[in-house]
Amino acid sequence: MDITISLPDKIVSSLKENWGDLEERLLEAIVLDAYKEGLISAGKVGELLGIPTRLEADAFLKSKGIHLTYSEADFEADRQTHEELRREGKLKAL
Repeated sequence: MDITISLPDKIVSSLKENWGDLEERLLEAIVLDAYKEGLISAGKVGELLGIPTRLEADAFLKSKGIHLTYSEADFEADRQTHEELRREGKLKAL
């Protein structure tokens, strides 16, 4: 889907001078807002912005001052995965 907005040429020139590629800047703003509102995941942020790995997407979010959402449920799921991997011998006990 393409979205078109209208801005005065003077504003566009000023914004381009300061921000560079306006399409990229607007896409980033929309994607970051969607992430902050919980509408998309960090993985989707990476996909939409062409960021190749989840770690790079996390670093991008951090660079924008956005902390990753990590709930108690996320922690419990990670704990269970860790325990399963340890039982399977894929992780060593500390």
